[in-house]
Amino acid sequence: MLAELRQKSQVTIPKEIIIKLGLSEGDKLDIFEKDGSICIMPVVVYPKKYVDELREEIDDIRAQIASGEQPVFDSVDSLFDKLEND
Repeated sequence: MLAELRQKSQVTIPKEIIIKLGLSEGDKLDIFEKDGSICIMPVVVYPKKYVDELREEIDDIRAQIASGEQPVFDSVDSLFDKLEND
């Protein structure tokens, strides 16, 4: 598909691509150059507070695993066995 570079370096992404990728107004796109090509990649941006809270939860679970408080399962089946028996 051919697109034209317009004033202020604007390019319209063809509607077919927007629909295929499920993009909508306000979505964030990472734009970068690689080997002489312009690449546009949809990205999700999470608020820093959310990422920090998630990181804290992961650190807590790692500490519980290290202390033996949090059981570790070798498979999903062993997890379900434990849940059924409790």
